[in-house]
Amino acid sequence: MSDLNPILSSSAQSIEAYQQAIEQSTQAVMQWLKQPEMYQGKTVAELRERINLDFSPEGLGNETAIARAVEYFLKDSLAVHHPQCVAHLHCPSLVVSQAAEVMINATNQSMDSWDQSPSATIIEIKLIEWLRTRLGYQAGDAGVFTSGGTQSNMMGLMLARDAFFARLGHSVQQDGLVGDLRKIRVLCSDSAHFSVQKNMALMGLGYQSVIQVKTDECSRMDLNDLAAKIDQCNANGEQILAIVATAGTTDAGAIDPLRAIAELAAKQNIWVHVDAAWGGALLMSEKYRDYLDGIELVDSVTLDFHKQFFQTISCGAFLLKEARHYELMRYQAAYLNSEFDEEAGVPNLVSKSLQTTRRFDALKLWMSLEALGEKKYAEIIDHGVTMAQQVAAYVTEQPLLELVMPPQLASVLFRFRPEQQLDDAAIALLNQKIGDALLDSGRANVGVTEHNGVTCLKLTLLNPIVTLEDVKVLLSLVERTALELLSK
Repeated sequence: MSDLNPILSSSAQSIEAYQQAIEQSTQAVMQWLKQPEMYQGKTVAELRERINLDFSPEGLGNETAIARAVEYFLKDSLAVHHPQCVAHLHCPSLVVSQAAEVMINATNQSMDSWDQSPSATIIEIKLIEWLRTRLGYQAGDAGVFTSGGTQSNMMGLMLARDAFFARLGHSVQQDGLVGDLRKIRVLCSDSAHFSVQKNMALMGLGYQSVIQVKTDECSRMDLNDLAAKIDQCNANGEQILAIVATAGTTDAGAIDPLRAIAELAAKQNIWVHVDAAWGGALLMSEKYRDYLDGIELVDSVTLDFHKQFFQTISCGAFLLKEARHYELMRYQAAYLNSEFDEEAGVPNLVSKSLQTTRRFDALKLWMSLEALGEKKYAEIIDHGVTMAQQVAAYVTEQPLLELVMPPQLASVLFRFRPEQQLDDAAIALLNQKIGDALLDSGRANVGVTEHNGVTCLKLTLLNPIVTLEDVKVLLSLVERTALELLSK
């Protein structure tokens, strides 16, 4: 084996190389964490010019390769832990989650069979059991860790589809889709995540299968319009596979009326999937858990832990109310989940997942729960929701800022409203330019989005160490940037 890059193993040479590489990388990260800037401010063009792939035939060795990664990647990375980095559902990570990544990467367990991940398999199963209890499902282990919300939503929609056809006596798994597929429908709010459309397209049913339900002034699904859309589908002879409710829309953080949606769907035997990729964090909350009232009634749920659970990317989960529905996607392969092993009680996770080879991401959540405890975890989750309420109150007091809608989770939608008379298009363009200018300067990353046709700025306040004073500094920076743009 070459001296330059030995495989991680038990040899003294390998262990020494590992220690040196990890130490060099760790030292670089610690230096990067100390830099005051949120971002070094390089443009797309500058980064394209700066970053070149020119691999040496002989190799550079670990030390040089790491040094180059520090120079060309680390130094130009966005500091998601920075108090002025608030554009997206992109959280800073817990220290213990970083420690978990070291173990996950070094052991390289694969979750597709027990004999590739023995202790990891048991830990994931037990954590799924615990999550089901927090959700309000009955005892069981129907669920699996995923790469995130899009994959979890895919599983919910796919099982909803296959369960629908199974009720008609048809197996999609065995025989494929049948019938007039253009009459298949999924209902979601007009503020639901784009992965609903994306996944329906991937399943061969197209964007046309998705019917968007109107939302109220707070971006929550309108129950009257939902009922009307269901009636219209029935009148048209269309087949409703599922209703996708959202617990935490991307911009507004809106949570649909889950209990009422579940009760309405139950009357017509319609599968309900809840995309709680963001709002699912409130399962841990001491103050806001009631926002998720009724979630225990639905058929499947998406959770993301790389949002307000503060885990490193990626880390999500899919929970299924009734384990029997997993039979709809079951496939047996002698080399992974043989009948012999199952009869002997060997756990099998591959039949619960869209992935085969899969990381042991559950370790991050388990270690975080152990390290913080449920009370501390609840506090850092609740911090963001409470902070958003405080920031909204502050915004309403500022003459040049306008609150676009009241906060519901940990996001605040607002816009700069100048004293001089400008039309709506000019105000919209100004707010877009504010967001762009802040990122270009490397000073802040503020989201730019639309709500009811109004272009606005967005603060996503996930960071539990950010204070109201930090946000006031950011808002002052927004105002100064706006005034600079107006003066040009």
